[in-house]
Amino acid sequence: MQFKTDVMSLLGKIISYCKQRNCKDTACCVHDEKTEEPVSKFLIVGLGNVGAEYEGTRHNAGFMVVDALAKEADARWSLERHAYRTEVRHKGRILVLIKPTTYMNLSGKAVKYWLQAEKIELQNLLVVVDDLALDPGIVRIKKQGGAGGHNGLTDIETLLGTQNYNRLRMGVGSSFGRGHQVDYVLGRIEGEDLVRMEEAVKTAGDAIKCFVTQGIDRTMNLYNKKGNAHSEGVKGSEKE
Repeated sequence: MQFKTDVMSLLGKIISYCKQRNCKDTACCVHDEKTEEPVSKFLIVGLGNVGAEYEGTRHNAGFMVVDALAKEADARWSLERHAYRTEVRHKGRILVLIKPTTYMNLSGKAVKYWLQAEKIELQNLLVVVDDLALDPGIVRIKKQGGAGGHNGLTDIETLLGTQNYNRLRMGVGSSFGRGHQVDYVLGRIEGEDLVRMEEAVKTAGDAIKCFVTQGIDRTMNLYNKKGNAHSEGVKGSEKE
């Protein structure tokens, strides 16, 4: 009887704690196995297209960033619903990483599904995306805004019903002639642009770690400062 009483008491404390955090059910309160402290959970989405023919292309800049995070943590990808998925930890935070398998134009399906499946709040979502309005190698962070003509962001906005989600933008430049945008974004990154992208991927990884530990505003302040290595080359005609 004493054991049953203790169990009921513990369950009552868990339910009470979850209610204080505005959780809909006890499943959304993830706890650290060692300390029993609640663990913050984030969904980091790298946008791109699956398939060998798309590897290393400008449109797959988002894939490059989450691949680097997974490699650093020696995490393995598994093919799950609408996406390749893995997770890593950073300073007590759980980062659920996904690469949608829906192809770019239907990215919203994977984002919406995994937000719900993992019970992650919208404010803990970060979408990593290529951006033509930024020079190659430039990293910028925003917490809301329009799609800027990007089909992946357009679909996410449509499925989520809001523009108010965080995004990390990877500059790929816009050195293409009229009518050749598709060929450009599906082209492979080479030469000096590749060197810049590799450095940008490292910067993006640092920015993501900052985001999950210090929040979006602090991350923007650190990585969007004018005149530093992360923002030089931003085009005056930038759209979002």
